[in-house]
Amino acid sequence: VTRGDDFTFVSTAVKYLLFFFNVVFWAISVVLISIGVYARVIKHAETAMAGLTVDPAVLLMVVGVLMFLLTFCGCVGSLRENICLLQTFCICLTIIFLLQLLAGVLGFVFSDKARNKVSQLINKAIVHYRQDIDLQNLIDFGQKEFACCGGVAYTDWSRNMYFNCTPDNPSNERCSVPYSCCLRSKKEAVINTMCGQGMQELDYLKAGVHIHTNGCIDKLVNWIHSNMFLLGGVALGLAIPQLVGIFLSQVLIKQIKDQIELLTYSLQHRSDPLG
Repeated sequence: VTRGDDFTFVSTAVKYLLFFFNVVFWAISVVLISIGVYARVIKHAETAMAGLTVDPAVLLMVVGVLMFLLTFCGCVGSLRENICLLQTFCICLTIIFLLQLLAGVLGFVFSDKARNKVSQLINKAIVHYRQDIDLQNLIDFGQKEFACCGGVAYTDWSRNMYFNCTPDNPSNERCSVPYSCCLRSKKEAVINTMCGQGMQELDYLKAGVHIHTNGCIDKLVNWIHSNMFLLGGVALGLAIPQLVGIFLSQVLIKQIKDQIELLTYSLQHRSDPLG
C-alpha cells in the first residue's frame, strides 16, 4: 500500500483530546494547590490541625502538586508526541487507579480497623474543637447533619479541655456539649446556644430529652451502608476519567510507534530503493 508523504498514523483527534483532558485536570490541580496554600500560609491553621494525622491543607497541596506534575507530562507528551512522557503519565495513572482500588478493597475487608481510625480522628478533632473556627464549623455541621453528638457518645466531649467534666475544670462550659448536639424545633425563632449546658452530668435517658446522645461514628457507618449506590457512583465517577486517560495515552503511544516505524521504513526504502 502506497501512502503519501503527509500521511500520519497519529490521530489529531486523539492527540488534542488527551491534551485538553489534561488541561482540565491541570486547572483543577492549580485550584487545589491554591486552596492548600491559603489554608496553610494565609490562615495559619496549623495549630488546630497539629493533632490530626494528616493536615488537610498539606494533603491538598501534595495532591495538587502530584496532579500538576502528572498532567504536565500528559499535556507536553501529547503535544510533543513524546513516548517517554506519555508512558510516565500512563504508568502513574495506572498505579493511582490500582492504589484506589486496593484502598477500597482493604477498607471493605478491614472495616473494623477503618472504623477505629475514623474514631481516632473524631476524638482528636474533639480535642482541638475550640482551636480553629473552620474545624469547629465542620464538627458542628457534621453533628447537625447526622443528628449525633461526639464520637461514640455525647460524653466523648469530656476529652475537650473546655467541656471536660473533672471537678477542677474552671470553664463555664464544664460538663457541657456544643449547641450543635441539641435537639431543635423548627418553631424556635432563636437558637439557644446554651442548650447543651451540663448535659454530660445527666444520664443517657435524661440527656436524650435535650440533646442527641448517639455518637457520630455509628451514624456515619449507617449513612455509608444506606448510601452504597451513591458512594459507588462517586467512585465510578473518579475511576472513569483515569481509565479514559490511560486508554487515550495507550492509543496515542501505539500511533506514535507506528508512525516511527513508517518513517524508519520510508528512510530505508529511499536510501536503498532496490532493496
